[in-house]
Formats: sequence, C-alpha cells, structure tokens
Amino acid sequence: MPSPTLRRLVRRLILSCAPAALLATPPLAGAQQAADPLLAPKPPSAATRAAQEAAARALPADDARDTDFATRGFIASRADPLIRNAAGKPVFNIAAYQFVSGPAPASVHPSLWREMSLLKHHGLYKVADGVWQVRGFDISNMTVIAGKTGWILVDPLVSRETAAAALELVNAQLGKRPVSALIYSHSHADHFGGARGVADEADVAAGKVAVLAPARFMEEAASENVMAGPAMGRRAMYQFGAGLVPGAQGQMGSGIGMATSGGDITLIAPTDTIARTGEKRVVDGVELEFQIVSGSEAPSEMNVYIAQPKVFLSAEMSTCSLHNILTPRGAKVRDAHAWAGFLDEALNLYGQRSEVVISSHCWPRFGQPEVARMLASQRDNYRYLHDQTVRRMNQGETPVEIAEGLAQPAGTAADWFNHGYYGTYSHNAKAIYQYYLGWYDAVPANLNPWPPVERARRYVAALGGAERVLAEADKAMAAGDYRWASELLNQLVFADPKNARARAMLADSYEQQAYQAESAIWRNQFLLAARELRQGYEAAGPSTASTDMIAAVPTQLLMDSLATHYDPAKLAKPLAINIELTDRKEVLGIEAGPAVLIARVGQPAANPAVTIKAPRRLVLGLLMLKMSAFKLQLAGMKIEGDSAAIGALQNALDPIPGGFNIAEP
Repeated sequence: MPSPTLRRLVRRLILSCAPAALLATPPLAGAQQAADPLLAPKPPSAATRAAQEAAARALPADDARDTDFATRGFIASRADPLIRNAAGKPVFNIAAYQFVSGPAPASVHPSLWREMSLLKHHGLYKVADGVWQVRGFDISNMTVIAGKTGWILVDPLVSRETAAAALELVNAQLGKRPVSALIYSHSHADHFGGARGVADEADVAAGKVAVLAPARFMEEAASENVMAGPAMGRRAMYQFGAGLVPGAQGQMGSGIGMATSGGDITLIAPTDTIARTGEKRVVDGVELEFQIVSGSEAPSEMNVYIAQPKVFLSAEMSTCSLHNILTPRGAKVRDAHAWAGFLDEALNLYGQRSEVVISSHCWPRFGQPEVARMLASQRDNYRYLHDQTVRRMNQGETPVEIAEGLAQPAGTAADWFNHGYYGTYSHNAKAIYQYYLGWYDAVPANLNPWPPVERARRYVAALGGAERVLAEADKAMAAGDYRWASELLNQLVFADPKNARARAMLADSYEQQAYQAESAIWRNQFLLAARELRQGYEAAGPSTASTDMIAAVPTQLLMDSLATHYDPAKLAKPLAINIELTDRKEVLGIEAGPAVLIARVGQPAANPAVTIKAPRRLVLGLLMLKMSAFKLQLAGMKIEGDSAAIGALQNALDPIPGGFNIAEP
C-alpha cells in the first residue's frame, strides 16, 4: 500500500486526470456565524427583492410536467441519508436540500429555487420496462438496465461509496443480481468514478463484467486537463461552492444536480470501445445502439439507445439546463456548432423511435412527442447561441458586448430546460467568441494592460483615493447596482487587500448578485468569493486517496506535466537522468537543459549522470513531491551514479502548487 504521503500525491495528481470540479467536498455541516457584524452574511436587499419579483413575473408558466417527470416511477430511497466511507466519514447527504419547499425566498432566484425543488428528489425510479435510474445519490445519475444475467450500469456516479450505496438500493428493491456490464457515457469522472463500488476488476479481467466506453475514453479521462490540474481544482471550488452549506442564503446545488460526493474516485479500464454512430452491441442479452457525440460536452462521449423499451440516454448532451460551452472551472472550449449538430442528429435518429429520454443528470421526459420536442428545442438553443454570437462577432462586437446584448429568444426561454441553471448565455457567448478568435478583443488598450494589482492602484488613484472609491461604491450599493459596486470595490481590494471596509462591501455586493443568479454555479462563485473575503482563504491539501486514476495516466503524460514545474534558472548546468520503472518495465530518459526539460519514455538519455530504478509510485514521490532520495532508497529505490544530480533536478522543480487567492491578490 502507498504511504500516506504518496497517497496525498496520488490525490493531487487526480486533479490533473479528471474534471477537478468533481473533487469539491460536499457540504454537510452547519453554517458558522461571523462574530463581526460587518463580516456576517446579509439578507437580500430591497433591490434584490425587487429583482426577484421581476424575475418571477418573467418566468414561463409551470404546467407541473416537470414535477410529474421528476417523481414518476419512484420506488424507494435510503433510510439513512448519509452515505459514509469505510472510516465512517460522511461523503454525501442525499437529504441536504429537503429545505427547498414552498415559495422561493428572496435570497434565491425563483427559477433556481424551482429547479432545486425538482433536483432534490432522490432514490430509485423506474423509467421503462427493464430500465431504472438512481437519482440524487451524487451530482450525476446511475442508469440501471436489466440484462439477461445481471445489471448493466451506465455511469456509476462520482465515487466508490455513492455507487455502492446506489447498487445496494437497487438490489434491495429489485432483487439481488450480479453486475454484468458497466458503460461509461463519457470521460468526466462523475460518470465513471464509482466503478469499483459496483464491480470487481478481477471479474472484468475474467470476462464476467464487460466495460464499454466511447473511443479514446482512457486517453481523455487521463489527460483532458493534466497540465492545468492545480489551477482547475482551485477554480472548481468556486464553481461548485466547496464547503458552502446548503440553505436559502447558501449553496443551491449545481444546476444539474446536487453537490458532488467526497468519496474515493476509481476507474476500471474499458474492455470494449465504440467509435462510430450507429454501432450496436448486444450486452448481456440487451440490444444497445450508440451515438458518438465527442467534442460536445466532453472530448470522448456517447449516447445510448436501448432498443426494446425505446429509451434514449442522452448522456450530458441534453439535460434540464443549458450547459457550459466553457466551464467556469476551466477546460478546453467546446464546439457549440457541433453540439447543436449532434442534437439534430439525435432528433433524426432517435426522436421518432424513443418513448423516453433520460440523461446522466436531472430527470427523464416521457412520451415520444416530448422527446422530440426537447431535442429540437435544445438544438435550437445551442444553435442560436452559436450563430448569433458569430454574427455579432463578425460585425465587430467584443465578447463583453455580445454577452451583454445577446438575449435568449422568448420561444426558447418558454422551455424550462433551456434556462441557464448551469451554463449561461453570458458565459457561453464569450466562450464561443474565444473558440473562434481567442481572448483578445482587438481593442489595443486590452492588448497589453497592466496586471490586476498595478491596474487597481492606478484606478484607485485616478478616482481620487480609497475614500472616494468607497463613497462611489456606497452610492452603487444603495442604488442596487451591484455589478458596478463590485467593479469599484474589486479595484480597491486589489490595490489594498487590508482595507477591511472594502473587503466587507465587496463581499456584500457579491452576495446580492449570488441571490439574484439563476445559475447555481454563478451563485456558488459569488458566495464563495464573499466568504473568502470575509474569512480569508486557507489552502488545505486533499485528504482522501485513489490509486486508480493515477494508474491510468500514461507515464509520458506525467513526465510532460512534470516539465511544467521546471524552472531552468535554478539548474546550474544541464544534466541527464535515466529512470527504470521496475513495476511497468518502462525506461525513460530525462534531459534538463538551459530552457526546457524533455522526458522520453522508451528512450534512455546518453551519458546519464545517474540512473534510478524503482516502482513508478516511488519515482513520482521523488519528482513530484520532492521526497528525500535517501528515504526512498529505504523503500526500495536503487540509485546508480551521482546522487547529487537528483538533488539538483529536484531543486529545479517547483512543488505541486497548492491553492491561491482569487477574490484578492
């Protein structure tokens, strides 16, 4: 077993292997009240109350179809709402949002309140003959299909613990059966992380359990964000409101589900992959047809058509919300044009022969007309976003101008599932602009601006100093112009982070914008920034471990990531090191030069200063955690040559970054 220190390394490296947004700890505890009234959360202001009332008047009529769809087929749920790990620590609370009932409070956008009132439902639901879903046991859904001999499970949630709890419920209610197959719809960890909670890899190796995934699943699951893991993990805390407590003034889910579980993320490699739309498989006696939609919501993704009950599983291409073309946590920008095209293809291939559409988040929609209408309406939503952003872009509008001026058509907004509970028109319009033209808006003043702190100091001086900025911010707050108040106060906080009144007022302005946000993840970002301004931010290292994800990352990819930690100024002279990974029978050569570090798997370096022989986990401890070579030798590492070269290389490698400030410099 890896040591606790090496397990911490593994957990950190998972940030580089999976959508790091999924690593946020689920909120379970009660809120703490601030001792200083200036730093305490504030109730909704008069301006926010007025905004919420106006928003409520603009919402479409609620015909109760969603309530019917979200509760139809309910069988049972867990008696104990807390799902715990092997040590007894809670990793998820399925009842965390039961407070959402009745009219929306003024501190929550009325549309988001309605969304969470539907997403709060949890348990086992029958979808069609032979098809069920476990919903509300994590941010994602697990779909259950009755095979000839056992259960076919699609998307086994985020973590081992929640997936095991979901399967336990299935077996208790439907009769115990073995798992005969796993299907991963796409390469994000909330759709495969619980694999070992429901299946044994020995059974997979023995051919007792099939594991299906779209083509390039392993590559994308291991590498989608390998270079940007630390930054993405920190930003993900904002997107998912890590540590925020559910409540009327707190966290309100994610817009497509509850929070994310905090258990053990695992992975079992696929035994079969799907490469083309229209491919079919008979899995444990069940005929399945697949649609490849890679490049829409995930770089490796597929939808599943279950032929006999006429159920179309539209993974994450269509859900109960507008999705993200670029997630706030950060990722590669997605192709909105292709996304709309895949929805049109799904409509043509499956819209007329499906009686139910389900997804890996949210609730189903029942009836062939409803299936076709949803696919067509969401297609039009993404296509409008794409086409109108590009049209305005070609007329010379900047990303901010497009985002401010582009409004959702009334007909599209009439469908609740097109609303921006997760993605937003504002964020997505900017992402589409970035997809085509990048971050630069062609305004020369934005080509080489001062960095945030220097810009803030000049900004505050130009306005006449801190007191003048505070006075103007007071006016904006009183007028309910929280966007302008945030702009002013953010400059002052970056110019002088110790200005207590500026910090408190900026937190207040963020908080009111959180209350008014229809998007759950916009709300989370505003609220977490407010909390950090009031309480400060203290970086905390990850505490749980999973060796499966790190085992899936190819050595070359890990070494390429290592190169992003290399500071050539700290290396006195170039050096070469060879490494033999004894457990993987891999040889790699590392050449650290005056500018870059190059590592090549399968190509040892000529004239190495030192050769290291050890299992890969020890080598990762040496290079990633910069552990003592002497201590690692006691654990079995062998070193031949000049051991001082190891220390020289370690000195030139930055440690794995911890957290960093966002709401302040």
